[in-house]
Amino acid sequence: MRAAAPPRARAEPTIALINIVFLMLIFFLIAGSLAPRPDPDVHLVNLQDIATEPPSDALVMLADGSLRLAGQTLSTEAAIAAVIGTERVRLLPDRAAPAIDLVTLAQGLRAAGIGELVIITERGVP
Repeated sequence: MRAAAPPRARAEPTIALINIVFLMLIFFLIAGSLAPRPDPDVHLVNLQDIATEPPSDALVMLADGSLRLAGQTLSTEAAIAAVIGTERVRLLPDRAAPAIDLVTLAQGLRAAGIGELVIITERGVP
């Protein structure tokens, strides 16, 4: 009588998966390096040290909730009256401005018939 052969170990499917991922990595490394490099004589613009000003037509809300338009301090009612008839109002609120004042102003602008209210913010730094 013959002795039974020992059972064969099944091959791990993860080895094939690792090979495929490795080949994809190599492909994307090569494909990403095929883009032409910019001319070494070109120096790109650096905007890091540029001082920016708010748009002159923006309605600015300061930290205490007061409003300015074109450099003049206005009450909420006067600010709404000043922008009536414009299709788009740009609002530049201070980071520390009270949220309730911001919401109240936005509701007042909508009630006055402003079609589009754009709130200008600062893009977060990653």
